[in-house]
Amino acid sequence: MSDSDFPEACPADSIAGSWGQQAIFNQIGAAIMVTDANERILRTNEAFHRLTGYRSEEIIGRTPKILSSGRQSPDFYRRMWQALAASGRWEGEIWNRRKCGEIYPEWLIINACRDADGAVTGYVATFSDISKLKHAESEIQHLAFYDPLTALPNRRLLFDRLEQACMAGKRKADHGALLIIDIDNFKILNDTLGHDIGDHLLIEIACRLKQCIRECDTAARQGGDEFAVMLEALDPHPHVAAVSAEAVAEKIREELARPVMLARGHEHYCTASIGVSLFRGQEKSVETLLKQADIAMYKAKEAGRNAIRFFDQAMQTTLDRRASLEAGLRHALARGEFVVHAQPQVDAGRGLVGAELLLRWQPPGQPVVSPDDFIPLAEESGLIVPIGLWVLDTACATLRRWSELPRLRDLYLSVNVSARQFRQPDFVDQVSTALNRHGIAARRLKLELTESLLLDKVEEVVFKMRALRMLGVRFSLDDFGTGYASLAYLKRFPFEQLKIDRSFIRDITTDPDDAAIVRAIIAMGNSLRLNVVAEGVEDPAQHAYLVEHGCRFFQGYMFGRPVPLPQFEAALNGGSEAEVAVPDPVIGVERG
Repeated sequence: MSDSDFPEACPADSIAGSWGQQAIFNQIGAAIMVTDANERILRTNEAFHRLTGYRSEEIIGRTPKILSSGRQSPDFYRRMWQALAASGRWEGEIWNRRKCGEIYPEWLIINACRDADGAVTGYVATFSDISKLKHAESEIQHLAFYDPLTALPNRRLLFDRLEQACMAGKRKADHGALLIIDIDNFKILNDTLGHDIGDHLLIEIACRLKQCIRECDTAARQGGDEFAVMLEALDPHPHVAAVSAEAVAEKIREELARPVMLARGHEHYCTASIGVSLFRGQEKSVETLLKQADIAMYKAKEAGRNAIRFFDQAMQTTLDRRASLEAGLRHALARGEFVVHAQPQVDAGRGLVGAELLLRWQPPGQPVVSPDDFIPLAEESGLIVPIGLWVLDTACATLRRWSELPRLRDLYLSVNVSARQFRQPDFVDQVSTALNRHGIAARRLKLELTESLLLDKVEEVVFKMRALRMLGVRFSLDDFGTGYASLAYLKRFPFEQLKIDRSFIRDITTDPDDAAIVRAIIAMGNSLRLNVVAEGVEDPAQHAYLVEHGCRFFQGYMFGRPVPLPQFEAALNGGSEAEVAVPDPVIGVERG
């Protein structure tokens, strides 16, 4: 209550009497203070003494101003008295001071007492300490809007501040920037050194981010090892704003690259991939802005990590095309839009030994979509699993058909299997079911796996490969030399074939380094009793070099381009040249 003037006084016993006996008055849990109309304190209870620290003899006859904290403005008290005059009651939160000087929040209710004529004769105030409640509210507020590990704003608060920054930017015409920061290879550190060490690194990163930005900017943790920085009020001109944003991003990149001392004296070096998107006003929604910065960040990762990339229109075009592709891809299988092509594989004498089955997507009325465009999309979306199963079934159906044709019955078919498809729990059963459904010899089916598949859950991979080898299925290691497979890895997996990636073959006759790599791979493959296949062979000089150094099998344009499966079969089963498009070296070639 304030020190304002009260209406006329009333007898103390008239107010006290309304509370009954003193014992009951003191048993009430809330603090109670009774004043006369002139605001002189007439009576208090035990709860009041416990809460404020004042004894009765120290407070009786004084005014409530003794409890004032000084935090409330004159306007606050003016509104309080207006409410009391209008309704005879006021209720709300107020800050008061204990005898010891401590300021605390309380919930206060004031009721005016009136006589029979309606005149105010005094006031009764009841109040309680709400410090714990306020603390709990603060904790809830912090948990709702701040990351508990790093104490940075979380994604929700970042959204809110981005919306406010967009509105402010609209008024001021300034550009802002959003930076998405992903810590490179953080999962490896977490898996090898433990989550406690990972948490320590995240806390250190949060501290360094805050050191790189202004007070008006925001550093937030998106989740996991991904952070965000929002830069406000950069410049009205987009190019100037971009330069400023890049300078901050570069400062962050360099700051995060400094070594971090982790537990047990471990010195860790980390790098970050940073994506940047500019904004001004409300030209973009917050969701769009985040998406664009995220795309730019992934472009930074694709550039080799530890890099900075800005979102631009070319990325948007790519994004739109990707969305369109994914929408079409989801229905392509049901609509029968996938076709398979075949490319021959030959031995050193150019005798045909088999073919690789290659997937193509032909949307109606549109150009054929490159596998480089839709296969990664199918992988990420999970569509590669049903698509891969269809390819597997098509291969088995093809082998069944070939088994009845004398010129084709001994050829094998190679099928690419994605990591996601291979890791399906029932993959072995899927292959077994397809083989049995079409009644073919399993040895004629060859599954091509990439090196990346071998690096995770090794025991599971070995178990599945051995289970399929027991059925008779053979395995080829695709694109060898571009990944991380080593001699130790190759010894553990039951491969029958090793394919040298075409990138090493292209310059084999002109680049000594590529030639040395190819010779080493051939020697290693032969020492492990693996059939080595050279991919991308296009001219006789490459072929001669490979044969000279012990390569036994080949695949490439020199021996035939990938063509639709019916054309491939027609060329090898006596079709006329007018009916087929397979290059001459393959037509009529017998198995050597």
